[in-house]
Amino acid sequence: MYKVLIVEDHALIRFGLKTAFESKNFIEKIYEAASGEEAINLIKNNNIDAVIMDLGLPNMNGIEATEKIKEIKKDIKIIILTSHNSEEEVLNSIKAGASAYCSKDINPDKLADTVQSVIEGAIWFDPKISDVVLNALNQDKITKSFNLNDTYNLTDREKEVLYYICEGLNNGEISKILDVSINTVKVHVSSIIQKLGVEDRTQVVVKAFKSVKTD
Repeated sequence: MYKVLIVEDHALIRFGLKTAFESKNFIEKIYEAASGEEAINLIKNNNIDAVIMDLGLPNMNGIEATEKIKEIKKDIKIIILTSHNSEEEVLNSIKAGASAYCSKDINPDKLADTVQSVIEGAIWFDPKISDVVLNALNQDKITKSFNLNDTYNLTDREKEVLYYICEGLNNGEISKILDVSINTVKVHVSSIIQKLGVEDRTQVVVKAFKSVKTD
């Protein structure tokens, strides 16, 4: 059972989200906030597991609120729920510590499933913005300083494949560079996905991005 905070300045949207989540059996309690400042106060005084965060908040926007919340509670999960999908906003949300980025037209049941899976360790990005995520991460040149945490137990070849995934290469392109078969690349990709505990290549890139160490 988890405690979830909904941060949204529109009361009607908050009501709709709260109604959608109240029937879910993994929810213990739902908190509400109309601003980043109010959300931060709730985080300080309650043991909240996850935050559904709007980006277009007054005064302090959702990215700024995410940064401050993660400073207060490092292990809290932030799920961005927004109609914004620019590369800058996607990238800044990831940098701020978001574990999921969802469009506001997402099915309520899918959103609930996403929140539960993110609390339990997954990373999820709306398929509609997968290309935006990949482009944003590649444009930021994150792979130049790539350094994945050794706790994932990747082999040297898997780290090599992961590097090229982060560069945006497909399996065929990776197979040519490494001079191995596409099937071999597919095996490595599947192993990487399994070891990182994610669902697809986009989430692989995002998790790699979160593990980057920069000067």
